[in-house]
Amino acid sequence: MRDVVAQMHRWWGEGEPFARATVVATWHSSPLPPGTSMLVGPDGAAIGSVSGGCVEGAVYELAQEVTDSGRPVLERYGVSDDDAFAVGLTCGGIIDVYVERVDPEGFPELGEVATAVAAGEPVAEVICVAVEGPDPEGRLGRRLVVRPEGSSGSLGSARLDAAIAEDARGLLAGGRTETLRYGYDGTRMDEELTLFVSVHASPPRMLVFGAVDFAAAMARIGAYLGYHVTVCDARPVFATARRFPEAHEVVTDWPHRYLRTEAEAGRIDERTVVCVLTHDPKFDVPLLDVALRLPMAYVGAMGSRRTHDDRLRRLRATGLGEEALARLASPIGLDLGARTPEETAISIAAEIIADRGGGSGTRLTSLSGSIHGRRVMRPAAGD
Repeated sequence: MRDVVAQMHRWWGEGEPFARATVVATWHSSPLPPGTSMLVGPDGAAIGSVSGGCVEGAVYELAQEVTDSGRPVLERYGVSDDDAFAVGLTCGGIIDVYVERVDPEGFPELGEVATAVAAGEPVAEVICVAVEGPDPEGRLGRRLVVRPEGSSGSLGSARLDAAIAEDARGLLAGGRTETLRYGYDGTRMDEELTLFVSVHASPPRMLVFGAVDFAAAMARIGAYLGYHVTVCDARPVFATARRFPEAHEVVTDWPHRYLRTEAEAGRIDERTVVCVLTHDPKFDVPLLDVALRLPMAYVGAMGSRRTHDDRLRRLRATGLGEEALARLASPIGLDLGARTPEETAISIAAEIIADRGGGSGTRLTSLSGSIHGRRVMRPAAGD
């Protein structure tokens, strides 16, 4: 996504119009999530994807038409698993793609968006992608850029701008891209306007505690998956950047103290994942006591089943309830038969991915239905 925005900014700066096609809603086995974009440049170059290759040709042609006409289009691709080959979406899913012309006149806020994305600062782009009935006020295609401290642009109404800005900031905090619906004046109970909120958030964090060989492998795969990886250990002789070159930062501190400080500073959110690899009660019990009280995406701890049982006993003694303890993934990882640090890191990453996407960790050959996760978007208004 960052590369797509950077390319948009380069073309935008040259003053030539180009097209952006964005997935705004998905159903069933859709190959790519909402927010994924493809650009068609002034020279005809295509960058990015909306379907992993299934309908790129059709979207490319539509993008060229939209660049010429200047009129945005919301197009649906795919019908059902049985009919998908006939319409080009071979995975069997359904996607709504919003195609728009981009130029400095129509999107003057793009520079602001690109600067924030390049700096890793959270910013949301709200676009009106559908209007129920006639559109005499020209709401279709209007946009609002929302940041934690302010907003720019307009969707055509001060009340609507205020309502969506409030909701967009909530999505920014969680790093979630969603489709929302409002009335013309910002009423949340109405569905006259379909607004797509594309969130550009800073990378989610992966906190790896315990400066061991497993942590080095975990930092490597965490960075590969797009996490901002921190390795933390209280022992300065082991917690060194030289030992963990692929971590974004290496911190020497008591794990529980570091996590509490980060949480109090607002640098922990519901996307954060924690991997406890310390194997030592004096480190991991105080740390887990803090972690399991925070609203994070995943908390896992390494150790044998005997270690796990002893850890639960100690955590109960700190006052943690069963609901909090149920969030603990321990022993950490999926059963892949992993032995080496690299294999173990893959098993942990697989559990994090499955937990995030609602997967079972079961072989796809033994399942039926969607292979791209269980999360779906509501249909667009009027469907």
